[in-house]
Amino acid sequence: MTLDDLDALMAQRFSCRAYRPDPVPRETIEQIVAAASRAPSWCNAQPWHLSVTSGAQTDAFRAALREQAQAGGHDPDLPFPDSYPGVYRERRRTCGWQLYEAVGVGKGDRAASSRQMMRNFDLFDAPHCAIISSPAELGPYGALDCGGFVTGFCLAARAAGVATIPQAAVASFGPFLHEYFDIPQDRLVLCAISFGYGVPEDPANGFRTGRAPVADIVDWRG
Repeated sequence: MTLDDLDALMAQRFSCRAYRPDPVPRETIEQIVAAASRAPSWCNAQPWHLSVTSGAQTDAFRAALREQAQAGGHDPDLPFPDSYPGVYRERRRTCGWQLYEAVGVGKGDRAASSRQMMRNFDLFDAPHCAIISSPAELGPYGALDCGGFVTGFCLAARAAGVATIPQAAVASFGPFLHEYFDIPQDRLVLCAISFGYGVPEDPANGFRTGRAPVADIVDWRG
C-alpha cells in the first residue's frame, strides 16, 4: 500500500447515517476487529473491548436505547466537553448545518432538528452496533488508545465495503449501557460504532465534511 492508497481509503470513510438491514457476515466483522486491533497503544496494553450486537439483539438494544433517550438523564462515563470554543465551534456548526441542509431541516425548526438528533438512538437503522470500553484505571491514555482503535475499525470497515459511524451520543447513557451489556463498573464506556452496509442515495449520506489544511494544524520547527 502506498500513501496515496491510504489517503484514498481515508477519503472514502464518512459517518454513515442510513443503512440497509442486511447483516455483515460474522467473519467480516472478525476481520475488521482483527485489523483494527493492530492500532498502536501505550505499552501495547490494547485496552479496547467491544460488545457487538447483531440481528434481533441490535433491534432490542435500539428499542431500549431509544426509550432511555426519551426518558433523559445523560450520565456519560467520560465527561463530555464543557464547550467548543473558537474554530472548534465553527467546525461543529458547519457539520451540523451540512447535515440539516442535506435532510431538509430548516433553521429554527426545533422539532425537525430534535427528530434528526433522535436518529442517533435508532442507531441510524444500522444492523450492528459495537460499544467500546476501556479500563478506568488506565485513565485518559486508555481512552486515547481506544481512539486509535476506533479509527482503525472505521478504516478497516471501509476497506471491507462496510459503512460506520462512531457515536458519542450513545455513550451519554453510561449507567444504562453498563447494565444492559453487563459491562463491569471498572471499565469506562467511551463510544459506540454503528455499522453495516450504507444507503449511498439517502440524503443523510449526501454530504462530506471538510478538513483543516496542514498549515492550520502543524507548527513547523525546522
